Amino acid sequence: MRLGGRLAGAIEVLADIEARKRPVADALKDWGLAHRFAGSGDRAAIGNIVYDALRMRLSHAWLMDDDSPAALGYAVMLRQWGETAETLAAELDGDRFAPEPLKPEWLSAFSSRSLDDAPAHVQGDIPEWVQPSLEASFGADWLREARALAERPTLDLRVNTLKAGRDKVLKALERSSPQAARIARQGIRIAAGEGPSRLPNVTAELSFQKGWFEVQDEGSQIVADLADPRDGEQILDYCAGGGGKTLAMAAAMHNKGQVHAYDADRKRLAPIIERLKRAGTRNVQVHDSRNGLQGLAGRCDRVLVDAPCTGTGTWRRRPDTKWRLTAKNLDERISQQQEALEQAAEFVRPGGSLLYITCSILPEENERQAQRFCEAHPDYRIVPALDTWKAHFGDAAPKPRSADGKTVTLTPASTDTDGFFFCRMQRNG
Repeated sequence: MRLGGRLAGAIEVLADIEARKRPVADALKDWGLAHRFAGSGDRAAIGNIVYDALRMRLSHAWLMDDDSPAALGYAVMLRQWGETAETLAAELDGDRFAPEPLKPEWLSAFSSRSLDDAPAHVQGDIPEWVQPSLEASFGADWLREARALAERPTLDLRVNTLKAGRDKVLKALERSSPQAARIARQGIRIAAGEGPSRLPNVTAELSFQKGWFEVQDEGSQIVADLADPRDGEQILDYCAGGGGKTLAMAAAMHNKGQVHAYDADRKRLAPIIERLKRAGTRNVQVHDSRNGLQGLAGRCDRVLVDAPCTGTGTWRRRPDTKWRLTAKNLDERISQQQEALEQAAEFVRPGGSLLYITCSILPEENERQAQRFCEAHPDYRIVPALDTWKAHFGDAAPKPRSADGKTVTLTPASTDTDGFFFCRMQRNG
């Protein structure tokens, strides 16, 4: 498939997403099933165009003076893939699968407009209503943070120290040019690539099947490290989901003690069983009912609450969610977070820690939630996480943000990871 066919395919997928308001992954999957002649390289290139278009949807549309799927697709070519009007015309000439030609009015707008003249939220490629929250979090740096959320993400892996060391995994994956992560102690990173280039399918590697590593964003690895699990402890991962942080903590505990993994959504929890088997983890108990946690009330050394959130910190990987998010969604998540914290707190022993985590960068879901909880529960106080950061990662690693000097916020701009929030609240002994 030539560039014209790939561009046409991407435009078709973008139109499907717009018309049916569906997740990008579902739209790409359905397109692939309906176009089985497309090779894996073609599907990867089409996916790259779609994701690039969605990450920078507002700024692309402003520069082209058109927000149609075709205009967005051509904006990706001109702005991100290094094409010009001349090279595009040459590559699409004679390609019967190519989309409609680049319109003169699109090219005229693209050539004459400067993004510096666009509204600030357009420059940052965020919904306008989110801008005040980012300003509250990051002050004058909010635009830099927003732009970083519109970049392509890397592929991050976590070495499973129960089965392998980082050097061993780096060697096993050397054809993919992996590098040791800058912060996470067991992290490995593979660069994002440009244009049509695709990331390697690392889950097909024998080393993955053997359980040597897991796919996990470096930010997620870091907050699991900040949880600071110790050998022999009783830990509850109250919103465990697919188990990424459960697995990381279990490995850090050298299979000693117990990690109890629970999630109210059984479908989200389902993948954890196979992952635990592959990793060789023996100190995890999985609970799909809250009734199974009754014996843990007031007994856990650490209770991790990776709360439901807006996912604003993951917009690099899930850009379609950026444009579906509403203020009502935020209010719903805030309510769910408060409920999760209240429910989880009953399992913390005196002197134990309640660890609050989100993959959001909005203060309404982060610092304000932690402050609200501590005000309602005077027997809890926020313990500075920066001391744990320094102990684990040293002074040479990139520094996270901290709005209050106690909590930690990871962002693509500051730590080159997905966005995460971490707060440790200690119960009085």
